[in-house]
Amino acid sequence: MHNDPPQTPTEVLDAAACWDLLRGVSVGHLAVLVDGYPEVFPVNFKVDHESVIFRTGEGTKLRAAGGPLAVALEADGHGDAKAWSVLVKGKAVVLEPSEELLRGAGLTLFPWQAGEKDHFVRIVPTSVSGRRFTITSPLTWWSHVARTAPADTGQ
Repeated sequence: MHNDPPQTPTEVLDAAACWDLLRGVSVGHLAVLVDGYPEVFPVNFKVDHESVIFRTGEGTKLRAAGGPLAVALEADGHGDAKAWSVLVKGKAVVLEPSEELLRGAGLTLFPWQAGEKDHFVRIVPTSVSGRRFTITSPLTWWSHVARTAPADTGQ
C-alpha cells in the first residue's frame, strides 16, 4: 500500500511559453553530429525574435553547426516547485558580422570561456517544444531495501 501524493501531470508548453522561458536563461546545450556521432557543447545564447544566437570560436562546434545537418539546443530551468525543459531543433546558420548584429545580440552575448569567439551562429528553428513539471521530493524515490549479507560459502 502506497501513500504517495497524487502526481501532477506534465504540462506541454506552447511555442510562446517556450520562448519566454528561453529568454530568462543564458546557457544551454547544443547538440550536433560529428562524424556520425552526437556531440553536445554548452553554449551561452540569446533569443533573438524567434531564433537563438550563440558565439563560438573556430573548431568542431563551428564546423558541425555550419554544416548541412540539423542541430538542437536544449535549456532547462526551475523555480521552487516547478522545473522546465525546452528543446529547439533546426538549422544553424553562421552569420556575417554586421553593425546591427553587434549592436543587438552581440552586445550582450558573453561566452564564459576566454578566447576568440568571433563567430555568431543563429539557430533557425523548425520546431520548438517544452515541458514543465512539478519537482518531486527526493523522499518519493527513496526506498529502503533490506540488504542481507551474502552467505558464506566457505570457498
